[in-house]
Amino acid sequence: QVQLVESGGGLVQPGGSLRLSCAASGSIFSINAMGWYRQAPGKERELVAAITSGGSTNYADSVKGRFTISRDNAKNTVYLQMNSLKPEDTAVYYCNVEGVFGLGYKVSHYWGQGTQVTVSS
Repeated sequence: QVQLVESGGGLVQPGGSLRLSCAASGSIFSINAMGWYRQAPGKERELVAAITSGGSTNYADSVKGRFTISRDNAKNTVYLQMNSLKPEDTAVYYCNVEGVFGLGYKVSHYWGQGTQVTVSS
């Protein structure tokens, strides 16, 4: 089956940087878009950044100018480069993939397991 493996989270000081990776594997027919969401304790999960198959990107206002999302289509991998990190960026970050998987014909979504990002001095 389809699996999303996330990596790159950890503890970083304010102003530091982290690079998250999410690799999709398994029965993948096509991927339309990939994105990153985050969820802090007691808060709703929110979209951080997304990128379509055509390369269009979308960012939350709170991360514009600091985060960059990119894709490696050959590896079915999406990255999130996070610079100038702030304490309010602390959350569990989840990868999301939209596409067609296996022998299906409907568009489906899959979630990664989540990776903790903690920004603290």
